[in-house]
Amino acid sequence: MRQTIDAAAFQQMVIHAAAAISVEKQQVNDLNVFPVPDGDTGTNMSLTIAAAAGEMKKKSYDTVGQAAQATASALLRGARGNSGVILSLLFRGFAKAIKDRETMDGRDLAIALDFGVAAAYKAVMKPAEGTILTVSRMAAARAAGAAREDNCAEAVLAAAIEEGQTALADTVNQNPVLKKAGVVDAGGKGFLIILQGMLDQLQGRPMPELSEEEPEEEKADFGALSAEEITFAFDTVFIVRKPSPHVNLEPFRTYLNGIGDSLVIGEDDEAFKVHVHTNIPGAALTEAQKYGTLELAKIENMRTQAEDLAAGRHVQSTDDLEAVEEELENQGCAPAEPVKAAPEKEYGYVAVCAGAGLEAVFRDLGVDGIISGGQTMNPSTEDILREIDRTPAHVVYVLPNNKNIIMAAEQCVRLCEDKTVVVLPTKTVPQGIAAMLAVDPDAGREELTQIMTEAAQRVRTAEITYAARDSDFDGFAIKEGDYLALMEHQLFGTDRDLDALLDRLARSEDIQSAEFLSIFYGEDVTEEQAQEAAQKFTAACPNAEVNLLPGGQPVYYYMISAE
Repeated sequence: MRQTIDAAAFQQMVIHAAAAISVEKQQVNDLNVFPVPDGDTGTNMSLTIAAAAGEMKKKSYDTVGQAAQATASALLRGARGNSGVILSLLFRGFAKAIKDRETMDGRDLAIALDFGVAAAYKAVMKPAEGTILTVSRMAAARAAGAAREDNCAEAVLAAAIEEGQTALADTVNQNPVLKKAGVVDAGGKGFLIILQGMLDQLQGRPMPELSEEEPEEEKADFGALSAEEITFAFDTVFIVRKPSPHVNLEPFRTYLNGIGDSLVIGEDDEAFKVHVHTNIPGAALTEAQKYGTLELAKIENMRTQAEDLAAGRHVQSTDDLEAVEEELENQGCAPAEPVKAAPEKEYGYVAVCAGAGLEAVFRDLGVDGIISGGQTMNPSTEDILREIDRTPAHVVYVLPNNKNIIMAAEQCVRLCEDKTVVVLPTKTVPQGIAAMLAVDPDAGREELTQIMTEAAQRVRTAEITYAARDSDFDGFAIKEGDYLALMEHQLFGTDRDLDALLDRLARSEDIQSAEFLSIFYGEDVTEEQAQEAAQKFTAACPNAEVNLLPGGQPVYYYMISAE
């Protein structure tokens, strides 16, 4: 058995763990109790640790402490959603415990796991049992006992995972919501998959591979072509994360066929991957962002590659980028630093939302930076921090507008060194809009924070979406494709008929008592359908002022603000 873990072994453990959770992320997603299409715990944890795996692939480290510190830093900046943030906190404490260690034995590993648990519990305002916190705490406690029995890193990690599995199985009894649904905690499951991936690496098990086959990319045969024969110069490949599983890519396919050839588009419910030859790759990438969030892009000039090959020179590709960057740094031409705007005013505002209409509303209300995201698209801490840096203000207010983004935003408070960051815990877009409507630029920071917070709390939010899977939840027998009405994130009702569900929602107590109703309709709703929905609310609420606005949001057909 492996007695100690050095830097190289730890790096490979992180890479292996990232592959493991990537393979099983949908299994973790499916454990999310609520059947709305934002069951993304597995996706968030996978994307979070993928950031660390990418860092581990870039360079080698001299000590396990250095490797752990780099892992923790990458996890923090790449953290997405509450589950991703808690995962980053577990590794932050872990790294702190072994920062001075060259190698790590069983005792060191046990202490590091315990430090990780302490860091996570400290950061969570109201720790709940039956969650990833419980699983990690029980695993760490068993690791301490195992280390006293055998100071072997592999044995200690195996014992921690075994106890963690027992704790995970019991989460269904500790959490009433999980008990109703008959499932274990998704975050705890994801954490154990990651630990198991690390153990598998120690034990020499092969790296898991994704079962879904990616579409085979067409490759240019440079040997058979001259530069002049290449009609479209740029071999362009990119990945876009979808805002919902039902994105219609046919208009985009038609557009790409009009600006290039050799087009291949592969997709699943979460993302699509494009390969196209074109002379205007920038236009392809810009157009792609109408269909989701651009995640990765690779552009290579086939004409220069063909010329290099014909001349017997090394054919450069994007694989050479790291070497090129290193050479530039050696020549004193380091890549440009991320944009950091100097403060020009006292207050600035950054908001998270998805949909052109909602973005326009926030812009009109004075928001400086918009981060595209929300349900199914939780931005990372680094995404949020980047927008804060771009905001030219001494104090930057962040409106997460989603309960699963608040923790990621809060990590920016300590990461931003030259600005004061205030995170308002807005859980819905209507709350964020209400907060911005209440802004008083002449107020002091504490007063302004209170004003905006109170404004957000006065808003009740109703949403109409659909069921992503079958579920028996809280007395509702839900079938995939059912329309779901939510009130303050709680299930209000379900129906196969959208109009019937809207009628019931319009007659609900929360809606009936409102003086102002704002209805934001989503990307899958026509203006005619939205007008009909607004008429239902106008008829049911004669004393309320009803406003209809195009939100363009994915996933949710309607977002309704009641105040």
